[in-house]
Amino acid sequence: MILGLTLHILGAVVWVGGMFLAYVVLRPAADPLEPPVRLALWSRVLKRFFPWVWASIVALLVSGYGMLFLALGGFAGAGVHVHVMNLIGLIMMALFLHLYFAPWQRLRRALDAGDNAAAARQLGQIRTIVAINLSLGLITSVIGASGRYWG
Repeated sequence: MILGLTLHILGAVVWVGGMFLAYVVLRPAADPLEPPVRLALWSRVLKRFFPWVWASIVALLVSGYGMLFLALGGFAGAGVHVHVMNLIGLIMMALFLHLYFAPWQRLRRALDAGDNAAAARQLGQIRTIVAINLSLGLITSVIGASGRYWG
């Protein structure tokens, strides 16, 4: 259980913390840059961040379901907070899959073609998805930290 909880917390901290840094700190800091420079920066940042998101997703799924089925006896033995975290986590993962396989791939192709306008549109879609996932991730973090005290 300790190993599962450790992996789960690390996966959440890396993913949600990375989104927080990107959305709240890096996005406003990069806005004054000229579009070609800003887009190239974001491409490099996301290229380095996404492998960590994939690793976080694997860690969250393996540790979460491991704890659920090995320590809690499955969904029937889990509190409502675990069910809520599971649902929100799956939604977040689905949003990331869409982000990775749609706007991220289109952003990369647009940059390769030198189409900064198209790349900027894709980056806008990525920002929207990150804003949603960041909000969901923060909510899920609070649920994870407080859920066992709900009642």
